[in-house]
Amino acid sequence: MQYPDDLKYAENHEWARLEADGKVRMGISDYAQDALGDVVYVELPAVGTSVAQGDAFAEVESTKSVSDVYAVVSGTVVEANAALEDTPELVNSSPYGDGWFVVLDASDPDELDNLKDAAAYEASLD
Repeated sequence: MQYPDDLKYAENHEWARLEADGKVRMGISDYAQDALGDVVYVELPAVGTSVAQGDAFAEVESTKSVSDVYAVVSGTVVEANAALEDTPELVNSSPYGDGWFVVLDASDPDELDNLKDAAAYEASLD
């Protein structure tokens, strides 16, 4: 499994990438998509939705279960990955690329400091 060093990771297996424009792109980790199995549906919030760090904001349905996805930072959704509507399996095939969930305009980017780096996240999985 892969855990890119340029990402931060949450206890609930979400990842966050601070973009050059200061926005935060997020999705679920390789570990999470593997544990879920084949993803068949993703429900994302609408653009303009406000979220708070730690709150459930999306839902992933797989052949095994339905799971909530939690916000890694507080902010406003400025982009939702529309590609997941027609091809939710992108979460499995490219969790850190085309399978991203949303981009947030973070109200407090310092909340990223509450997340783990790749090494600490991988160590927590053992």
